[in-house]
Amino acid sequence: MTQYDKDLLVIGGGSGGVRAARIAAQHGARVAIAESANFGGTCVNRGCVPKKLMVYASRFPEQFRASQAFGWAQGEPPRFDWAHFLLHKDAEIARLESIYERNLQSAGVETLADHAEIVDAHTVRLRDSGREVSAGTILVATGGRPSVPQFPGNELAITSDEVFHLSERPQRVLIVGGGYIAVEFAGIFAGMGSEVTQFVRGPHLLRGFDQDIAALLATHMEQRHVQLRYGHEVRRIDQVAGGLQVSASNGDVLEVDAVILCTGRQPNTSGLGLASTGVATAADGSIVVDDFGRTNIDSIYAIGDVTNRVNLTPVAIREGHALADRLFGGMQVPPLNYGLVPTAVFSTPEIGVVGMTEAAARAQFPALRVLTTQFRAMGQAFAGSQEQVFIKVLVDGTTDRVLGMHLLGDGVAEMVQLAGVALTAHATWSDFRATVALHPTIAEEIVTLRG
Repeated sequence: MTQYDKDLLVIGGGSGGVRAARIAAQHGARVAIAESANFGGTCVNRGCVPKKLMVYASRFPEQFRASQAFGWAQGEPPRFDWAHFLLHKDAEIARLESIYERNLQSAGVETLADHAEIVDAHTVRLRDSGREVSAGTILVATGGRPSVPQFPGNELAITSDEVFHLSERPQRVLIVGGGYIAVEFAGIFAGMGSEVTQFVRGPHLLRGFDQDIAALLATHMEQRHVQLRYGHEVRRIDQVAGGLQVSASNGDVLEVDAVILCTGRQPNTSGLGLASTGVATAADGSIVVDDFGRTNIDSIYAIGDVTNRVNLTPVAIREGHALADRLFGGMQVPPLNYGLVPTAVFSTPEIGVVGMTEAAARAQFPALRVLTTQFRAMGQAFAGSQEQVFIKVLVDGTTDRVLGMHLLGDGVAEMVQLAGVALTAHATWSDFRATVALHPTIAEEIVTLRG
Protein backbone atom coordinates (compact mmCIF):
# COMPACT_ATOMS: atom_id res chain seq x y z
CA MET A 1 0.00 0.00 0.00
CA THR A 2 1.35 3.41 -0.99
CA GLN A 3 2.31 5.63 1.93
CA TYR A 4 1.65 9.33 1.42
CA ASP A 5 2.90 12.31 3.42
CA LYS A 6 -0.69 13.30 4.22
CA ASP A 7 -4.12 11.73 4.08
CA LEU A 8 -5.61 15.03 2.89
CA LEU A 9 -4.00 18.10 1.37
CA VAL A 10 -6.27 21.11 0.93
CA ILE A 11 -5.44 23.85 -1.56
CA GLY A 12 -7.10 27.08 -0.40
CA GLY A 13 -7.59 28.43 3.10
CA GLY A 14 -11.04 29.91 2.70
CA SER A 15 -14.04 28.92 4.78
CA GLY A 16 -14.73 25.67 2.90
CA GLY A 17 -11.14 24.48 2.78
CA VAL A 18 -10.54 25.32 6.43
CA ARG A 19 -13.67 23.45 7.52
CA ALA A 20 -12.75 20.36 5.49
CA ALA A 21 -9.19 20.36 6.86
CA ARG A 22 -10.24 20.83 10.48
CA ILE A 23 -12.99 18.19 10.45
CA ALA A 24 -10.77 15.66 8.66
CA ALA A 25 -8.06 16.21 11.29
CA GLN A 26 -10.60 15.74 14.06
CA HIS A 27 -11.47 12.40 12.48
CA GLY A 28 -7.79 11.42 12.83
CA ALA A 29 -6.56 12.20 9.32
CA ARG A 30 -3.10 13.65 8.67
CA VAL A 31 -3.92 16.98 7.04
CA ALA A 32 -2.10 19.94 5.49
CA ILE A 33 -3.60 23.08 4.00
CA ALA A 34 -1.84 25.46 1.58
CA GLU A 35 -2.84 29.12 1.38
CA SER A 36 -0.76 31.78 -0.37
CA ALA A 37 -2.73 34.79 0.90
CA ASN A 38 -4.98 35.05 3.97
CA PHE A 39 -6.72 32.32 5.91
CA GLY A 40 -10.46 32.87 5.87
CA GLY A 41 -10.43 33.49 2.12
CA THR A 42 -12.68 35.93 0.32
CA CYS A 43 -15.49 35.89 2.89
CA VAL A 44 -13.42 36.98 5.87
CA ASN A 45 -10.92 39.23 4.09
CA ARG A 46 -12.57 40.65 0.96
CA GLY A 47 -16.23 39.67 1.07
CA CYS A 48 -19.05 38.84 3.45
CA VAL A 49 -17.55 40.08 6.71
CA PRO A 50 -16.06 43.49 5.76
CA LYS A 51 -19.00 44.11 3.43
CA LYS A 52 -21.53 43.49 6.22
CA LEU A 53 -19.58 45.84 8.49
CA MET A 54 -19.83 48.50 5.77
CA VAL A 55 -23.56 47.82 5.45
CA TYR A 56 -24.00 48.41 9.18
CA ALA A 57 -22.02 51.65 8.94
CA SER A 58 -24.06 52.90 5.98
CA ARG A 59 -27.40 52.48 7.74
CA PHE A 60 -26.71 54.77 10.69
CA PRO A 61 -27.69 58.05 8.97
CA GLU A 62 -31.20 56.77 8.39
CA GLN A 63 -31.36 55.50 11.97
CA PHE A 64 -30.24 58.91 13.25
CA ARG A 65 -33.03 60.59 11.28
CA ALA A 66 -35.61 58.06 12.44
CA SER A 67 -34.59 58.52 16.08
CA GLN A 68 -36.09 62.02 16.16
CA ALA A 69 -39.59 60.60 15.72
CA PHE A 70 -38.93 58.49 18.81
CA GLY A 71 -38.01 61.51 20.92
CA TRP A 72 -34.23 61.62 20.53
CA ALA A 73 -32.95 65.17 20.08
CA GLN A 74 -29.88 65.51 17.90
CA GLY A 75 -26.95 67.73 18.76
CA GLU A 76 -24.20 68.27 16.22
CA PRO A 77 -24.76 66.53 12.87
CA PRO A 78 -23.11 63.09 12.87
CA ARG A 79 -19.92 62.82 10.80
CA PHE A 80 -18.61 59.62 9.24
CA ASP A 81 -14.88 59.00 9.71
CA TRP A 82 -13.77 56.65 6.91
CA ALA A 83 -10.22 56.25 8.22
CA HIS A 84 -11.44 55.30 11.71
CA PHE A 85 -13.85 52.77 10.27
CA LEU A 86 -11.08 51.16 8.17
CA LEU A 87 -8.77 50.84 11.17
CA HIS A 88 -11.48 49.17 13.22
CA LYS A 89 -12.48 46.95 10.29
CA ASP A 90 -8.90 45.85 9.65
CA ALA A 91 -8.41 44.97 13.30
CA GLU A 92 -11.54 42.81 13.25
CA ILE A 93 -10.47 41.04 10.04
CA ALA A 94 -7.02 40.35 11.49
CA ARG A 95 -8.65 38.92 14.62
CA LEU A 96 -10.88 36.61 12.58
CA GLU A 97 -8.04 35.45 10.35
CA SER A 98 -5.93 34.56 13.36
CA ILE A 99 -8.81 32.50 14.75
CA TYR A 100 -9.04 30.54 11.49
CA GLU A 101 -5.34 29.71 11.53
CA ARG A 102 -5.29 28.99 15.26
CA ASN A 103 -8.23 26.59 14.97
CA LEU A 104 -6.46 24.71 12.19
CA GLN A 105 -3.27 24.36 14.16
CA SER A 106 -5.07 23.32 17.35
CA ALA A 107 -6.74 20.54 15.34
CA GLY A 108 -3.33 19.31 14.22
CA VAL A 109 -3.46 20.63 10.64
CA GLU A 110 -0.13 21.65 9.09
CA THR A 111 -0.52 25.13 7.58
CA LEU A 112 1.57 25.94 4.50
CA ALA A 113 1.85 29.64 3.59
CA ASP A 114 2.54 28.96 -0.06
CA HIS A 115 0.93 28.57 -3.49
CA ALA A 116 0.26 24.90 -4.29
CA GLU A 117 0.19 23.42 -7.77
CA ILE A 118 -1.02 19.90 -8.52
CA VAL A 119 1.72 17.74 -10.06
CA ASP A 120 -0.18 14.48 -10.33
CA ALA A 121 -3.12 12.66 -8.78
CA HIS A 122 -1.44 12.49 -5.38
CA THR A 123 1.21 15.23 -5.36
CA VAL A 124 1.36 19.00 -5.08
CA ARG A 125 4.37 21.28 -5.41
CA LEU A 126 4.74 24.42 -3.30
CA ARG A 127 5.84 27.29 -5.55
CA ASP A 128 8.02 29.31 -3.17
CA SER A 129 9.77 26.51 -1.30
CA GLY A 130 9.82 23.96 -4.12
CA ARG A 131 8.72 21.30 -1.64
CA GLU A 132 6.56 18.45 -2.90
CA VAL A 133 3.88 16.96 -0.66
CA SER A 134 2.00 13.74 -1.43
CA ALA A 135 -1.51 13.01 -0.21
CA GLY A 136 -4.08 10.26 -0.52
CA THR A 137 -6.68 12.91 -1.33
CA ILE A 138 -6.25 16.41 -2.73
CA LEU A 139 -9.03 18.94 -2.21
CA VAL A 140 -9.20 22.13 -4.29
CA ALA A 141 -11.01 24.94 -2.46
CA THR A 142 -9.55 28.04 -4.08
CA GLY A 143 -12.80 29.98 -4.48
CA GLY A 144 -13.32 32.69 -7.06
CA ARG A 145 -12.09 36.13 -8.06
CA PRO A 146 -13.75 39.22 -9.56
CA SER A 147 -14.25 39.29 -13.32
CA VAL A 148 -12.90 42.41 -15.01
CA PRO A 149 -14.37 43.28 -18.43
CA GLN A 150 -11.98 44.37 -21.16
CA PHE A 151 -12.16 48.01 -22.23
CA PRO A 152 -9.64 50.87 -22.50
CA GLY A 153 -8.76 52.18 -19.06
CA ASN A 154 -10.10 49.23 -17.08
CA GLU A 155 -6.95 49.35 -14.94
CA LEU A 156 -8.27 52.64 -13.51
CA ALA A 157 -11.28 50.86 -12.00
CA ILE A 158 -11.34 48.73 -8.86
CA THR A 159 -13.26 45.62 -7.82
CA SER A 160 -14.71 44.42 -4.54
CA ASP A 161 -11.22 43.14 -3.64
CA GLU A 162 -9.84 46.69 -3.47
CA VAL A 163 -12.87 48.63 -2.24
CA PHE A 164 -12.19 47.75 1.41
CA HIS A 165 -8.78 49.42 1.25
CA LEU A 166 -9.58 52.78 -0.33
CA SER A 167 -7.60 55.48 1.45
CA GLU A 168 -10.64 57.76 1.52
CA ARG A 169 -14.33 57.56 0.74
CA PRO A 170 -14.97 58.68 -2.85
CA GLN A 171 -17.51 61.48 -3.15
CA ARG A 172 -18.70 60.34 -6.58
CA VAL A 173 -18.94 56.62 -7.30
CA LEU A 174 -19.91 54.62 -10.35
CA ILE A 175 -21.04 51.06 -9.62
CA VAL A 176 -20.91 48.81 -12.69
CA GLY A 177 -23.24 45.80 -12.57
CA GLY A 178 -26.76 44.87 -11.59
CA GLY A 179 -26.21 41.83 -9.37
CA TYR A 180 -26.25 41.43 -5.62
CA ILE A 181 -22.69 42.71 -5.07
CA ALA A 182 -23.49 45.82 -7.12
CA VAL A 183 -26.69 46.72 -5.27
CA GLU A 184 -25.01 46.12 -1.92
CA PHE A 185 -22.16 48.54 -2.68
CA ALA A 186 -24.54 51.07 -4.20
CA GLY A 187 -26.49 51.09 -0.93
CA ILE A 188 -23.32 51.25 1.14
CA PHE A 189 -21.86 54.31 -0.57
CA ALA A 190 -25.22 56.08 -0.87
CA GLY A 191 -25.77 55.58 2.85
CA MET A 192 -22.33 56.97 3.62
CA GLY A 193 -23.09 60.14 1.66
CA SER A 194 -21.48 59.53 -1.72
CA GLU A 195 -23.15 60.42 -5.00
CA VAL A 196 -23.83 57.03 -6.58
CA THR A 197 -24.54 56.14 -10.19
CA GLN A 198 -25.10 52.50 -11.14
CA PHE A 199 -24.75 51.11 -14.67
CA VAL A 200 -26.98 48.06 -15.23
CA ARG A 201 -26.39 46.23 -18.50
CA GLY A 202 -29.86 44.67 -18.62
CA PRO A 203 -33.38 46.05 -18.19
CA HIS A 204 -33.62 45.42 -14.44
CA LEU A 205 -31.66 44.62 -11.30
CA LEU A 206 -30.88 41.21 -9.83
CA ARG A 207 -31.28 38.81 -12.74
CA GLY A 208 -32.33 35.43 -11.36
CA PHE A 209 -34.09 36.88 -8.31
CA ASP A 210 -37.83 37.49 -7.93
CA GLN A 211 -38.58 40.44 -10.19
CA ASP A 212 -41.30 41.94 -7.98
CA ILE A 213 -38.67 42.27 -5.27
CA ALA A 214 -36.05 43.55 -7.71
CA ALA A 215 -38.43 46.26 -8.95
CA LEU A 216 -39.32 47.35 -5.41
CA LEU A 217 -35.65 47.45 -4.43
CA ALA A 218 -34.94 49.67 -7.46
CA THR A 219 -37.63 52.08 -6.26
CA HIS A 220 -36.11 52.26 -2.80
CA MET A 221 -32.60 52.72 -4.20
CA GLU A 222 -33.78 55.64 -6.32
CA GLN A 223 -35.45 57.15 -3.25
CA ARG A 224 -32.00 56.97 -1.63
CA HIS A 225 -30.64 58.93 -4.61
CA VAL A 226 -28.89 56.08 -6.39
CA GLN A 227 -29.03 56.97 -10.10
CA LEU A 228 -29.89 53.71 -11.87
CA ARG A 229 -29.03 53.70 -15.57
CA TYR A 230 -30.27 50.62 -17.40
CA GLY A 231 -28.82 49.37 -20.68
CA HIS A 232 -25.50 51.03 -19.87
CA GLU A 233 -22.02 49.55 -20.16
CA VAL A 234 -18.62 51.17 -19.76
CA ARG A 235 -16.77 51.71 -23.04
CA ARG A 236 -13.67 53.43 -21.66
CA ILE A 237 -12.26 55.21 -18.61
CA ASP A 238 -9.82 58.11 -18.81
CA GLN A 239 -7.88 59.86 -16.08
CA VAL A 240 -8.72 63.57 -16.06
CA ALA A 241 -7.86 66.47 -13.78
CA GLY A 242 -11.05 66.11 -11.73
CA GLY A 243 -11.02 62.32 -11.37
CA LEU A 244 -12.10 59.62 -13.81
CA GLN A 245 -14.04 60.27 -17.00
CA VAL A 246 -16.30 57.37 -17.96
CA SER A 247 -17.69 56.94 -21.48
CA ALA A 248 -20.82 54.78 -21.63
CA SER A 249 -22.18 52.56 -24.39
CA ASN A 250 -25.05 54.97 -25.11
CA GLY A 251 -22.76 57.97 -25.52
CA ASP A 252 -23.16 59.37 -21.99
CA VAL A 253 -20.03 60.75 -20.33
CA LEU A 254 -19.73 61.25 -16.58
CA GLU A 255 -16.97 62.18 -14.17
CA VAL A 256 -16.49 60.28 -10.92
CA ASP A 257 -13.86 59.68 -8.26
CA ALA A 258 -14.05 55.87 -8.34
CA VAL A 259 -15.40 53.14 -10.60
CA ILE A 260 -16.22 49.87 -8.85
CA LEU A 261 -16.64 46.87 -11.14
CA CYS A 262 -19.22 44.40 -9.81
CA THR A 263 -19.45 42.40 -13.02
CA GLY A 264 -19.46 38.87 -11.72
CA ARG A 265 -16.88 36.43 -10.41
CA GLN A 266 -15.01 33.55 -11.98
CA PRO A 267 -13.52 30.33 -10.59
CA ASN A 268 -9.99 30.77 -9.29
CA THR A 269 -8.34 27.90 -11.16
CA SER A 270 -5.34 29.47 -12.87
CA GLY A 271 -1.94 28.20 -11.80
CA LEU A 272 -3.26 25.03 -10.18
CA GLY A 273 -1.93 22.60 -12.77
CA LEU A 274 -5.37 21.24 -13.59
CA ALA A 275 -4.78 20.86 -17.32
CA SER A 276 -1.49 19.01 -16.93
CA THR A 277 -3.03 16.56 -14.48
CA GLY A 278 -6.18 16.00 -16.53
CA VAL A 279 -8.74 17.47 -14.12
CA ALA A 280 -11.87 18.29 -16.14
CA THR A 281 -13.04 21.89 -16.20
CA ALA A 282 -16.10 23.56 -17.73
CA ALA A 283 -16.09 26.37 -20.30
CA ASP A 284 -16.15 28.98 -17.51
CA GLY A 285 -13.04 27.44 -15.92
CA SER A 286 -14.90 25.82 -13.02
CA ILE A 287 -13.91 22.34 -11.87
CA VAL A 288 -16.43 19.68 -12.86
CA VAL A 289 -17.47 17.51 -9.90
CA ASP A 290 -20.15 14.98 -9.02
CA ASP A 291 -22.71 15.33 -6.22
CA PHE A 292 -20.01 14.47 -3.67
CA GLY A 293 -17.35 16.87 -4.94
CA ARG A 294 -15.25 14.26 -6.76
CA THR A 295 -13.57 15.23 -10.03
CA ASN A 296 -12.88 12.86 -12.91
CA ILE A 297 -9.71 11.88 -11.04
CA ASP A 298 -10.75 9.77 -8.06
CA SER A 299 -8.21 11.21 -5.62
CA ILE A 300 -8.94 14.87 -6.41
CA TYR A 301 -12.00 16.72 -5.09
CA ALA A 302 -13.24 20.30 -5.26
CA ILE A 303 -15.72 22.35 -3.24
CA GLY A 304 -17.03 25.90 -3.06
CA ASP A 305 -16.97 28.68 -5.63
CA VAL A 306 -14.27 26.99 -7.70
CA THR A 307 -16.99 24.52 -8.80
CA ASN A 308 -19.44 27.36 -9.62
CA ARG A 309 -22.54 25.65 -8.27
CA VAL A 310 -24.03 27.83 -5.53
CA ASN A 311 -21.36 30.39 -4.71
CA LEU A 312 -22.02 31.14 -1.05
CA THR A 313 -19.71 30.74 1.93
CA PRO A 314 -22.10 28.53 3.96
CA VAL A 315 -22.42 26.21 0.95
CA ALA A 316 -18.64 25.78 0.75
CA ILE A 317 -18.52 25.14 4.50
CA ARG A 318 -21.27 22.51 4.29
CA GLU A 319 -19.59 20.85 1.29
CA GLY A 320 -16.23 20.76 3.06
CA HIS A 321 -17.66 19.39 6.29
CA ALA A 322 -19.65 16.71 4.46
CA LEU A 323 -16.64 15.66 2.40
CA ALA A 324 -14.46 15.24 5.50
CA ASP A 325 -17.19 13.25 7.24
CA ARG A 326 -17.56 10.93 4.24
CA LEU A 327 -13.89 10.35 3.52
CA PHE A 328 -12.45 10.27 7.02
CA GLY A 329 -15.37 9.84 9.39
CA GLY A 330 -17.03 6.86 7.71
CA MET A 331 -20.34 8.74 7.63
CA GLN A 332 -23.05 8.51 4.98
CA VAL A 333 -23.83 12.18 4.33
CA PRO A 334 -26.37 12.81 1.54
CA PRO A 335 -25.65 15.40 -1.17
CA LEU A 336 -26.62 18.98 -0.41
CA ASN A 337 -29.99 20.17 -1.75
CA TYR A 338 -28.85 23.31 -3.56
CA GLY A 339 -32.46 24.28 -4.30
CA LEU A 340 -33.15 25.03 -0.63
CA VAL A 341 -30.14 27.18 0.25
CA PRO A 342 -31.28 30.41 1.97
CA THR A 343 -29.80 33.52 0.37
CA ALA A 344 -29.59 37.13 1.53
CA VAL A 345 -28.78 40.32 -0.34
CA PHE A 346 -27.59 43.00 2.07
CA SER A 347 -29.00 45.86 0.09
CA THR A 348 -30.98 48.58 1.86
CA PRO A 349 -33.64 47.36 2.39
CA GLU A 350 -32.31 43.82 2.43
CA ILE A 351 -33.60 40.73 0.65
CA GLY A 352 -34.06 37.17 1.89
CA VAL A 353 -34.81 34.26 -0.43
CA VAL A 354 -35.23 30.52 -0.10
CA GLY A 355 -36.60 27.98 -2.55
CA MET A 356 -37.91 28.42 -6.07
CA THR A 357 -38.50 31.63 -7.99
CA GLU A 358 -42.01 32.27 -9.24
CA ALA A 359 -40.94 31.69 -12.85
CA ALA A 360 -39.36 28.33 -12.06
CA ALA A 361 -42.31 27.26 -9.91
CA ARG A 362 -44.85 28.14 -12.61
CA ALA A 363 -42.97 25.99 -15.09
CA GLN A 364 -43.19 22.92 -12.82
CA PHE A 365 -46.38 23.35 -10.80
CA PRO A 366 -49.55 24.18 -12.80
CA ALA A 367 -51.59 24.69 -9.62
CA LEU A 368 -49.17 27.23 -8.16
CA ARG A 369 -50.56 29.66 -5.59
CA VAL A 370 -48.77 33.00 -5.22
CA LEU A 371 -49.44 34.82 -1.96
CA THR A 372 -48.15 38.37 -1.53
CA THR A 373 -48.39 41.32 0.79
CA GLN A 374 -46.76 44.74 0.88
CA PHE A 375 -46.85 47.19 3.78
CA ARG A 376 -44.88 49.65 5.89
CA ALA A 377 -43.46 48.18 9.09
CA MET A 378 -44.50 49.82 12.34
CA GLY A 379 -41.11 51.37 13.08
CA GLN A 380 -40.71 52.85 9.61
CA ALA A 381 -44.27 54.17 9.52
CA PHE A 382 -43.84 55.83 12.91
CA ALA A 383 -40.61 57.50 11.75
CA GLY A 384 -42.20 58.70 8.52
CA SER A 385 -40.14 56.43 6.29
CA GLN A 386 -41.67 55.25 3.02
CA GLU A 387 -39.72 51.96 3.11
CA GLN A 388 -41.90 48.99 2.29
CA VAL A 389 -41.86 45.35 3.35
CA PHE A 390 -42.71 42.83 0.65
CA ILE A 391 -43.51 39.15 1.19
CA LYS A 392 -44.15 36.53 -1.49
CA VAL A 393 -44.88 32.89 -0.71
CA LEU A 394 -45.17 30.21 -3.39
CA VAL A 395 -47.35 27.20 -2.63
CA ASP A 396 -48.06 24.10 -4.68
CA GLY A 397 -51.85 24.07 -4.83
CA THR A 398 -51.93 20.29 -5.24
CA THR A 399 -49.79 19.23 -2.26
CA ASP A 400 -49.93 22.45 -0.18
CA ARG A 401 -46.12 22.34 0.09
CA VAL A 402 -44.35 25.70 0.35
CA LEU A 403 -41.99 25.95 -2.64
CA GLY A 404 -40.38 29.32 -2.12
CA MET A 405 -40.34 32.48 -0.05
CA HIS A 406 -39.11 35.90 -1.17
CA LEU A 407 -38.80 38.75 1.32
CA LEU A 408 -37.73 42.40 1.22
CA GLY A 409 -37.47 44.65 4.23
CA ASP A 410 -35.56 45.44 7.39
CA GLY A 411 -34.23 42.26 9.03
CA VAL A 412 -35.59 39.76 6.50
CA ALA A 413 -32.22 37.99 6.19
CA GLU A 414 -32.69 36.79 9.77
CA MET A 415 -36.23 35.67 8.97
CA VAL A 416 -35.36 33.68 5.87
CA GLN A 417 -32.83 31.55 7.76
CA LEU A 418 -35.66 30.03 9.82
CA ALA A 419 -37.94 29.88 6.79
CA GLY A 420 -35.21 27.73 5.25
CA VAL A 421 -35.57 25.28 8.12
CA ALA A 422 -39.30 24.99 7.44
CA LEU A 423 -38.86 24.43 3.69
CA THR A 424 -36.10 21.88 4.28
CA ALA A 425 -38.54 20.02 6.52
CA HIS A 426 -41.10 20.04 3.64
CA ALA A 427 -43.51 22.29 5.54
CA THR A 428 -46.93 22.85 4.03
CA TRP A 429 -48.77 26.15 3.93
CA SER A 430 -51.18 24.67 6.47
CA ASP A 431 -48.19 24.25 8.84
CA PHE A 432 -47.36 27.93 8.48
CA ARG A 433 -51.00 28.95 8.94
CA ALA A 434 -51.31 26.74 12.05
CA THR A 435 -48.42 28.63 13.69
CA VAL A 436 -49.53 31.38 16.07
CA ALA A 437 -48.36 34.84 15.01
CA LEU A 438 -45.81 36.71 17.14
CA HIS A 439 -47.07 40.28 17.48
CA PRO A 440 -45.95 42.94 16.75
CA THR A 441 -43.35 41.74 14.26
CA ILE A 442 -42.77 41.79 10.52
CA ALA A 443 -42.48 38.00 10.55
CA GLU A 444 -46.05 37.54 11.76
CA GLU A 445 -47.25 38.73 8.37
CA ILE A 446 -45.99 35.48 6.88
CA VAL A 447 -48.19 33.19 8.95
CA THR A 448 -51.22 35.50 8.71
CA LEU A 449 -50.91 35.89 4.96
CA ARG A 450 -54.07 34.97 3.05
CA GLY A 451 -54.72 34.39 -0.60
